Amino acid sequence: MSDTPMSDTLSTDAAPASGAAAARPRRRGPAIARLRDLALVPAIIAVAIVGFVVNPVFLQSDNIVNVLQSMSEVSIVVLAETVVLVAGKMDLSLESTFGLAPGLVAWLVVDPAVTHGLGLHVLPAAWAVPAVLLTGALVGAFNGLLIVRFGLNGFVVTLGMLIVLRGLLTGISGGKTFFALPASMTYLGSAEWLGVPASVWLSLGLFAAGIVVLGFTRPGRALYAIGGNVDAARAAGIRTDRVLWLTLVVAGMLAALAGLLISGRLAAVPAAQGSGAIFQVFAAAVIGGVSLNGGKGTVFGAFTGVLLLFMILNVLTLAGVPAQWTNFLNGAVILVALVLSRVTGGKAQT
Repeated sequence: MSDTPMSDTLSTDAAPASGAAAARPRRRGPAIARLRDLALVPAIIAVAIVGFVVNPVFLQSDNIVNVLQSMSEVSIVVLAETVVLVAGKMDLSLESTFGLAPGLVAWLVVDPAVTHGLGLHVLPAAWAVPAVLLTGALVGAFNGLLIVRFGLNGFVVTLGMLIVLRGLLTGISGGKTFFALPASMTYLGSAEWLGVPASVWLSLGLFAAGIVVLGFTRPGRALYAIGGNVDAARAAGIRTDRVLWLTLVVAGMLAALAGLLISGRLAAVPAAQGSGAIFQVFAAAVIGGVSLNGGKGTVFGAFTGVLLLFMILNVLTLAGVPAQWTNFLNGAVILVALVLSRVTGGKAQT
């Protein structure tokens, strides 16, 4: 799979023939980056072996399913962030969308007579899932309005949106947990299909779709082109604003779906749902080879990144390491992955 199919073509075509010899060494970067993505596969195998040595339970089917289920919700947010990063942007608000979308709908759906006055009970339960996805889409659309239409800095905009959405969820919930959720909100997060949690199937299906879209379709090539050089992409006839706007909307919907899945698994929506999840999301994406500069990275790499991260966390849990060390691990993973990206890419990060 090509990391930057259109942007590489544009930059190659623009280079004069006399500079061909000088351009050859630069082509090693993407090749090494692809090898680094594939290198996570033996790393995953190595962690599996270490996990088995630490505790033989690690390779038992129940524990493997547990790892896949525990990562399924966060992995969908990783997929959303990967798409945004490939396009050269950054969305910190996905963490809060993860909590607000199901929380807002729960507030509208649950019966206050059952939840001790918490909730409005003004939305039919049958509309819960579409309403959650619509909430995520609206958050993404508003981010697009500020970033694309008004040209504001994406990092600052989504950081502000993260705080706004987190405050909104705390406000409507009063800092409490929504419970007594209808079956329409709990089914996807609690159901099993063919003996495997439905959330695992959904996660795998979305990643498979992401691999196809980003790797083999025109919209996917457009994302890489925009992330590589937005001016060149615009000159090539790509409607960059429309693509970026749609990307943010899709990312918001994916984060909302992920929030719905974990709410269904827990049968509740805590006021702090998703808090701190963005650290795991960035750790998984970066270690999976997704560039913070845009235009580079693959969906497969992002998947192996999140899988490797949760396998390591599971090994630490089985080894009796306190959960308080999780944030330390996430931060260390980001720093190590950035160093590797700098070494393999041969390009300074800005």
